[in-house]
Amino acid sequence: MSGPIILYENMRTVVYVPFYLAIVRGDWEAVGIDVSVQTSPSTPETAQGLIDGRADVSWGGPMRVMLHHDGDRDCPLICFAQIVARDPSIILGRQPNDRFRFDDLVGKRVGVVAEVPTPWMTLQDDIGRAGVDLDSIDWVKDQTMAENAAALASGDLDAVQIFEPYADALVSAGHGHLWHRAAMRGDSCWTSFYTTRKFTEAQPETCQALVHGIERALAVFHDSTPLDIANQVSDYFPDLADEDLARMIDGYRASGLWARTTELPVTAFTRLKAAMISGGLISYDAPYDRLVTDMAG
Repeated sequence: MSGPIILYENMRTVVYVPFYLAIVRGDWEAVGIDVSVQTSPSTPETAQGLIDGRADVSWGGPMRVMLHHDGDRDCPLICFAQIVARDPSIILGRQPNDRFRFDDLVGKRVGVVAEVPTPWMTLQDDIGRAGVDLDSIDWVKDQTMAENAAALASGDLDAVQIFEPYADALVSAGHGHLWHRAAMRGDSCWTSFYTTRKFTEAQPETCQALVHGIERALAVFHDSTPLDIANQVSDYFPDLADEDLARMIDGYRASGLWARTTELPVTAFTRLKAAMISGGLISYDAPYDRLVTDMAG
């Protein structure tokens, strides 16, 4: 087995709780690898840092890998292991709506996630497939999730697309009502490991060990109570009460957000890629085996 590797954390988010669980439990040490987890200074750096040699492996959205291959057909990046299987985006509205349909957004002022492009790509794809004209909705695309949360609370927006912890805070304060979880669209390879093809060939045992370690964490994750998980990863979320974090974990887990196995299916890859293409983020219909490899071992 190799020496220490640098593993980039894409950003700090509730969506990545299984990774934090693997860290605090020592699951990677248990399978024989020394991992130095570093938070990437920016989401684009999570991928670029691998190409430039500042990190060995990253976890984050395969969207970045697709984007790099769109710009460079010889791009060395390749994904392995699906961990966050589904879209974590949540649509909240100011009024209750237990029978939400996408055409309920028509004529509404709606804020969408601006920090990263994938949530908008998947939302516009889902809306288009539902037969709703995107131009019939008044979109706000230039505000952060925190700004959109404040705008919903103040009445300046009618609905928002948002992640946790913002959704739970809005609902708990009575400023928002849950309309829709994008996880309903099914598996769409939201988060995987990725690295360069050269690294997978030079250190296959390391890549396999990363997969085996996260599999250990996922098994415990799916067999534990949300509060127990929250207690274990609480140091990663010092601004959240464990009870609040547990409620977020419970909601996300019930929606099927996190994978039970690390297989990255062709259908999940294709579902994500189709949204990237329909939204105009990429134009290259990259083959699955060009961007995904199996490192389960």
